[in-house]
Amino acid sequence: MKILISNDDGYQAPGIVALYEALKGLADVEVVAPEHNNSAKSNALTLHSPLYVHRASNGFRYVNGTPADCVHIALTGLLGYRPDLVVSGINNGANMGDDTIYSGTVGAAMEGYLFGIPAIAFSQTERGWAHLDVAGQKAAELVRHLLPTLSSGDDAGRRPAPWLLNVNIPCRPAEQIRGFKVARLGRRHAAEQVITQTNPRGETMYWIGSAGPAKDDAEGTDFHATAQGFASITPLQVDLTDHERLAYWVPTAAAMGAGTP
Repeated sequence: MKILISNDDGYQAPGIVALYEALKGLADVEVVAPEHNNSAKSNALTLHSPLYVHRASNGFRYVNGTPADCVHIALTGLLGYRPDLVVSGINNGANMGDDTIYSGTVGAAMEGYLFGIPAIAFSQTERGWAHLDVAGQKAAELVRHLLPTLSSGDDAGRRPAPWLLNVNIPCRPAEQIRGFKVARLGRRHAAEQVITQTNPRGETMYWIGSAGPAKDDAEGTDFHATAQGFASITPLQVDLTDHERLAYWVPTAAAMGAGTP
């Protein structure tokens, strides 16, 4: 089995080192990660400047691009093979609720999923890398459980349908983590106010504010599960279509006419 690891905190981040150490005994593992921190880059690809790949002293390869760039390059020529699993993380902080839309950690995993490869994004619920060894153990526990399913193709040799999981692990000692729980995404309130400063030339600078507090953290959400001491597992999909409201917009389109071919 072969696993590709990436992240959005950069190839030197403690989280990706811990994830590599936790998984290297389970499969052939290779790391292709951003050179620098690329948090909140979502699924962005670099299209208007060249990308370069270098190898660090620890064997990790790093790219002067986004998390999605790293996985995209790896899968379209750099590796020379197709991994069985793409894993991203371990992120320095939660990726729950609305965070998943912006997350570079999720974006890296999603890039693998878009190529038809099962993928997992791992995050800790708080920043600071507390109990990172425990997070690595929990990540390995889940991957170890899932590995047999990745090799179970059909009689024609076709692989099972890919899936995309978003996993958030509480920053707690091992004995305080109650296991895994499947949960839906919660929701956050709007972000905090933008922060303004004045640079030495008298120009106003703007800094994006912190994420808002949880708005929907009811039972069944990732916020609730992790608060209760569980590592949350949320299956994600790429289809953003609002299927329930498709019929609602049909009269609007009809009233505007079919248009002229």
